[in-house]
Amino acid sequence: MLELKHELKLAKTRDEKARMNFVSGLRAHVLNDMATGMRAVYEGDVEPGFRRSAGRIPKDGPEVHKAIKPNEYFKFYSSLRVTAQDMVWQSVFPPLERNRGALKSKAATLAKTKRRERRAKHGSLTLQPGFEVPRYVSAIDVHLMAGNYDGEYEANDLAAGALYDNGLAVFSFGLMGQNLDDIGQSIAGFIRLKHPHLKPKKILDLGCTIGHNTGSWKDQFPAAEVHGIDVAAPCLRYAHARAEAQGRAIHFTQMNAEALDLPDASFDVVFSSMFLHEIPQKGIANIMREAFRVLRPGGLMLHMELPPNSQLSPYDAFYLDWDSAYNNEPFYKPFRDLKPEELCRQAGFDPKKYVQFVIPSVGWYGEKVWRESATQPRAVDNDKIGRLTDGILWYCFGAWK
Repeated sequence: MLELKHELKLAKTRDEKARMNFVSGLRAHVLNDMATGMRAVYEGDVEPGFRRSAGRIPKDGPEVHKAIKPNEYFKFYSSLRVTAQDMVWQSVFPPLERNRGALKSKAATLAKTKRRERRAKHGSLTLQPGFEVPRYVSAIDVHLMAGNYDGEYEANDLAAGALYDNGLAVFSFGLMGQNLDDIGQSIAGFIRLKHPHLKPKKILDLGCTIGHNTGSWKDQFPAAEVHGIDVAAPCLRYAHARAEAQGRAIHFTQMNAEALDLPDASFDVVFSSMFLHEIPQKGIANIMREAFRVLRPGGLMLHMELPPNSQLSPYDAFYLDWDSAYNNEPFYKPFRDLKPEELCRQAGFDPKKYVQFVIPSVGWYGEKVWRESATQPRAVDNDKIGRLTDGILWYCFGAWK
């Protein structure tokens, strides 16, 4: 497990670090070695059996799922993956509970200290009293994270943010980088390289959680005013303190992406990462329309997400949809069944201005390969895209206005 590189990281005992390292290693084993084994089981046993009985191969992910579900290897894989997912959060609870008071105190003093130390413009935090968190957030412990993003149990609580930050470090077993921002750094940097004409003055990150990818846009476009919005107050409190600790001037606001309290044509880039698959379809349509509304002419909307089922093989579609069936992600598959180009068109974007990219992880592949990707497009149908596995690639789609 990697150690977070900021002042809000939790103090841990040797036993707690060992437990986290074990869980991180277990997840790496499941998502690399066992996943490879499961594909071999499918190709060598399950698919031939399906072909013998049906006279054809499975046509889509649901047929693959139905065919492989009775298989003992699949059962073992799924059981171990669910257990490892729960263990991620369980490994963080002890140090989090022990450090909750100190964490709140550090976050409060950190923001004040950093403001005094820096003469440059600092970031901000704006929360809305009485804000109504959508039920699709408050009613679900997404990916088995107890209390979800919005769980709040005391005044000025930011424990959910700390749980997510430290849990993601265990969960991703190093693939997200030391600041958990490989998605943001890979994509924001790619856009800067590929579109040097883009000089954004204002950037908006939708569903920013703890701002781990929001900060990347500030790094890549330091002259821009960067904003992050989310519905979860504990995560936003943590995001603000985290950004201040890292010297990043970012403005965090509690806001629903379905109804942005922002002027028309006020941003040059509207971005999100791993966000849309947490939203029901009606909400996704609202978010896309709002993104179009607040984007300036010539601006770019871009969503980092999991690739759509329409562009994947039946097996790879099944593999990515596993979370929807077993990981408390009810909107995961319904989102991936949508066609992103249609989402953009329905929101008002010109179909001719639709874009999608497959971007190598800059942390995994290194800067040379990552830079080359700006001029050498990659196919979407790749078993490394969106999967936490060695050689990960990031997928994103969007449109210019």
